[in-house]
Amino acid sequence: MGVALTKSAQWTAAGYGTRTLEITPLNEAILEEIMMFVESFIYKYPQEAKYVFAEPLEWKTNLDPSAFESGYIVSETTVKSEEVDKNGQPLLFLSVPHIQIRNFGQLSRLLLIAKDTKLKEAQACIEANRDPVRKILGLDYNTVKEDTSTVNILDKITKDEDSETEMKMKIAMLLRQLDGHLLNHSLKHISLEISLNPASVKNDIELLKNFSGKGEQTVLESIDYTSDYEFSNGCRAPPWRQIHGEICYVLVKPHDVETLCITCSAEGVFLNGGKTDDEGEIDYERKGEIYKDIVTFLKEKSAKFSEIMSKQEIRFSNTQKKEEEEPTNEPPKEEEAAPVQKAITGSGKSTLEKNHINFGKSQMTKRLEPSLNWKATVDFKEYRNLLRDPQEEKHGGKLERSGPPVSPGRAQLVRKNAEKIEEIVSESSSESEEDEEPSDHRQEANADLPSEYWQIQKLVKYLKGGNQTATVIALCSMKDFNLAQETCQLAIRDVGGLEVLINLLDTDEVKCKIGSLKILMEISHNPQIRRNIVDLGGLPIMVNILDSPHKSLKCLAAETIANVAKFRRARRAVRRHGGITKLVALLDCGKSSAEPAQSSLYDARDVEVARCGALALWSCSKSYTNKEAIRKAGGIPLLARLLKTSHEDMLIPVVGTLQECASEENYRAAIKAERIIENLVKNLSSTNEQLQEHCAMAIYQCAEDEETRDLVRLHGGLKPLASLLNNTDNKERLAAVTGAIWKCSISKENVTKFREYNAIETLVGLLTDQPEEVLVNVVGALGECCQEYENRVLVRKCGGIQPLVNLLVGTNQALLVNVTKAVGACALEPESMMIIDRLDGVRLLWSLLKNPHPDVKASAAWALCPCIQNAKDAGEMVRSFVGGLELVVNLLKSDNKEVLASVCAAITNIAKDQENLAVITDHGVVPLLSKLANTNNDKLRHHLAEAVSRCCMWGRNRVAFGEHKAVAPLVRYLKSNDPNVHRATAQALYQLSEDADNCVTMHENGAVKLLLDMVGSPDQDLQEAAAGCISNIRRLALATEKARYT
Repeated sequence: MGVALTKSAQWTAAGYGTRTLEITPLNEAILEEIMMFVESFIYKYPQEAKYVFAEPLEWKTNLDPSAFESGYIVSETTVKSEEVDKNGQPLLFLSVPHIQIRNFGQLSRLLLIAKDTKLKEAQACIEANRDPVRKILGLDYNTVKEDTSTVNILDKITKDEDSETEMKMKIAMLLRQLDGHLLNHSLKHISLEISLNPASVKNDIELLKNFSGKGEQTVLESIDYTSDYEFSNGCRAPPWRQIHGEICYVLVKPHDVETLCITCSAEGVFLNGGKTDDEGEIDYERKGEIYKDIVTFLKEKSAKFSEIMSKQEIRFSNTQKKEEEEPTNEPPKEEEAAPVQKAITGSGKSTLEKNHINFGKSQMTKRLEPSLNWKATVDFKEYRNLLRDPQEEKHGGKLERSGPPVSPGRAQLVRKNAEKIEEIVSESSSESEEDEEPSDHRQEANADLPSEYWQIQKLVKYLKGGNQTATVIALCSMKDFNLAQETCQLAIRDVGGLEVLINLLDTDEVKCKIGSLKILMEISHNPQIRRNIVDLGGLPIMVNILDSPHKSLKCLAAETIANVAKFRRARRAVRRHGGITKLVALLDCGKSSAEPAQSSLYDARDVEVARCGALALWSCSKSYTNKEAIRKAGGIPLLARLLKTSHEDMLIPVVGTLQECASEENYRAAIKAERIIENLVKNLSSTNEQLQEHCAMAIYQCAEDEETRDLVRLHGGLKPLASLLNNTDNKERLAAVTGAIWKCSISKENVTKFREYNAIETLVGLLTDQPEEVLVNVVGALGECCQEYENRVLVRKCGGIQPLVNLLVGTNQALLVNVTKAVGACALEPESMMIIDRLDGVRLLWSLLKNPHPDVKASAAWALCPCIQNAKDAGEMVRSFVGGLELVVNLLKSDNKEVLASVCAAITNIAKDQENLAVITDHGVVPLLSKLANTNNDKLRHHLAEAVSRCCMWGRNRVAFGEHKAVAPLVRYLKSNDPNVHRATAQALYQLSEDADNCVTMHENGAVKLLLDMVGSPDQDLQEAAAGCISNIRRLALATEKARYT
């Protein structure tokens, strides 16, 4: 871990203060991996988790003492763990704001307590403890000194042979493994930031190999890698050198100088120290300046190589002239000399300074790598030569600018890309990772390409060097091709057409902008093209066009942004360049009116502008930060107004945007305030399936709120939802509709309506032969409906029990949570319970207690409660599950409150059988329940008190609860505001008061006064329990007094 933090993590430059971690995607990835390791440590290595650190890890925390519950002694400003080391020091000590932690167990629990702020806590811990391994294991393990090899660790530890050093050895090896994992993990992020990449270096070396050997015509005598092993990322350098951006090491023998040992790295190519004489290892230290590629390096080092390449350049130029004089639509044949010069000198003819790297250009040319077909490559080369020297114009036409149409934009684009690379590398955002990118596949050299491929490439040549008229004609001709075809899209990209199209957007000629945007809008449906547009800095230019007075330009720019902003980096770029505010402004397509629903109020062009703006916002709204930006820019009232229009093309993106944003609570409140639900319900009756789907999905998102569920019912939305269940062909719409029904079913009034509309029978019919996303919602809806007796009977009569039980064997977490709830609800009816038992449903529920997901465990435990209550011979049934009781008791060790509450409820039902109570007592249920007593969670308090009450009815369990100090915390439960907690606690205290010592403890903690208030409660069970407890305490007091005087 220390080496990764020292070498891979990105720290701020040292100033007057301490260095801190930069907020970058790489650092976030490293912190996430460290948190996963620490969180799982307590479960994977329980013994090692108890090891006490040599020195505590200390940092400033933002956690409040109130966040700590059971297992900690909490005051207003301090927290101490009940666990202590051998010297009596608490393993966790918090004195606001400073915290000290002394073992992995407490470190793991702290991350669980921190919840949403755990990333900040991990960052603060790392920044304050720059060498955590030294603090964990002692001074001998100082990783800053880079003395962390496995041999060194073993050598340090095996000097002693006691158990403590053995434990140290285990932890040291685990940390060493984590270090290696972090180093490898960081390589994926580093590879995104390089200017040279393994593929381009390999291509150059392989081409040089093909033209190397003995003889006058060869460019080199030999060129070979120093290592034959190639890693999965294409690099040949060892992993610890890849961290520094190094790709491979090459031995080159030119004709006129000695063998050169060179390093190819992300920064460029340079001469290293060569191989050492004694061990043959490479001296990695740089011995000269950095060159931007191998060819530039060799031209500088070898006069012979430079001379041969110059001859090839003349031959290549002649070949190019012949091709221009004899144009053809057929793919040209490969030539011998031109390819060598073309591919090898592709980056070597630059007039930039030899020894410096232009990072913006490197990034751009990496993305616009020419195809392997030499004809296409010639065109790209010609374009690059044209851009390098804007003074040498082959055409006189101008596009209202002082140079060729693409030249001025090129320099600007290079600057923009350089800034963009720096921005992406240094940015921190809630969107920490890119969406999964499809592989970037190029046209193969020997592939049979259609004639359109070559025709488009010729049109791009006219775009590059033509005058204004030729440019417009070329754009129109290109638009006539089938740009939805991937071959045509990649033809534009492979020859450098994307760069030209984006540069045209920066001109003053409206016709050229419109033509360019129309083409970009079509081809940006391709995921590879989208990323190329972002890499070339196209989005900022499009965002600026949104301010144009030309409505056609605004429409095209917004629709192109909608296509490009399908992945996180693009959405972030739109926001950073002010695009969200401008897109929201496009929604204001007309002044408010008393009758905004009439289409005549809006000019057709204004409507189209608003539609395109809504499309772009729909794409951008998949980011949380963008959702907030839309809300702050005043997007919700404008979307609400557009929702009243009758234009279906407008409604789909508007509802789509609302659907995405409704996942946030702020939006749901605003949606209610703007009375949007009424219009969503109205559009459920539309004939457009896509519009129906998005309206249903928006209702699904909003119906978390009770008021919204009532609004859906009041506006008549339940009937169209129920009727849409009968159309099962469109699975996406069916998933949205069933989701809306599920959320609306949380309200009992809505369930009654669904029963009237025969929706429950239809839902039962959807339990088979449906995709999981539909099943999750269907089962969730049935789980809510089955809370009522009539619906449970209806589900049983429709044959719904068996398909529900069959779903208990699935693996989908959300589906298992919902199906266990539904089965548990059905089990409340005795006849349904008989069917569940016959189908072995109880055993399946019990097996889900082993599921790794806490939500599934909790839901299964809740479902078991009615099963045990309503089974005929519940005690025998429970005992028939081998290891079942031990499994339930062990779940009391969980850290999840919902799991603990559900397991306590299950134990309450299990303990009704005396034999089962005896078994769980033997498994240690009393100390585990006692340990949970110090909790502030009322739900857990309620079921824990009930479990304690039941468990008191066996042997000396009452005494045992007192010995394990469970009585005093239970008395504090009486101060809760929850009447369920009062009743359960009074019953537990009544049972515990049968023991004299427990009575004393209750009296000392003020139980009598609290119980006296509850004797007057309208709850009869609470009255009796409180009175019984007071009676026992009073009898003990009288007996004590009598004994004193006799």
